[in-house]
Amino acid sequence: MRTEDYILQITHELSGQWTIPVLLALENCGGRFTPLQQQLAIAPARLSDNLKRMCISGLIQHISPHERRHPLLPEYVLTEKGRLYREAARSVQLAEANIGYGRLSAKAWNVPVLLALDFKYERFQEIRLALQHVTPGILSARLDELNTDGLVNKVVTEHPRPSFLYRLNGFAKKPVHQLAADLFSLVR
Repeated sequence: MRTEDYILQITHELSGQWTIPVLLALENCGGRFTPLQQQLAIAPARLSDNLKRMCISGLIQHISPHERRHPLLPEYVLTEKGRLYREAARSVQLAEANIGYGRLSAKAWNVPVLLALDFKYERFQEIRLALQHVTPGILSARLDELNTDGLVNKVVTEHPRPSFLYRLNGFAKKPVHQLAADLFSLVR
């Protein structure tokens, strides 16, 4: 797998309301469910669903009752993949702070779309192919939202035929490019 493809995959897996906050808070809470739930102010059922999904994707591991500090209290630890993704999550969080539009990663595909644009994919089909699993409807919605928010410019080109090109807006270029560089350094 090409490094660019791997970075787009990582940032897609980090997308969602709770993945990055859980990765960043898990160790501070000792891997324990209740402290994590209280720190994130998340409903227990929602946290449980997210933890199960993260276990399935290999980011965290549910510790067996014999390995826990208290056999009745659930505990989780980051896997090797989870530690890599936690570092990627820190990079995404820093880029979001530098862009200044809040948690862009809370919506699926926002960060991968921005990175695809940094990787010089400009046409809708190029972006869609680079992101592999994104549906045309979701991609269209994300590009429109990012354009409305001023992070992406939608430009009409006449050659070779009329079509739209998507490019990062000036103030978003540097933080997104730095995010790409940070992620490249993590996965090499």
